[in-house]
Amino acid sequence: MTGHERARATIRTAHEDGETIAAAIAPDNTAEMETTVEGREVQTRIARDSTAGLRSTTDDYVVNLAVAIETVALADGTDESEESNDGTTAADDTQS
Repeated sequence: MTGHERARATIRTAHEDGETIAAAIAPDNTAEMETTVEGREVQTRIARDSTAGLRSTTDDYVVNLAVAIETVALADGTDESEESNDGTTAADDTQS
């Protein structure tokens, strides 16, 4: 990237308790990240000086988000870990 240009990404996910998920990932956010919550939606904006840096930070964020979702689900006794990014629950493919 040249000059003042920065690589940017916005990640939006929906959760039963967006505030709790945002609080769970907040300690891992860097100064180049901003997470906000609006209702069920958690939105994180990332800005880095290079696309390689953006890719690395985004990858770390997604891993941290997955851990936060799993941890909150275990603490709540729910199964939000099967929730997709649009907030819908994944189908259970097991058969009786």
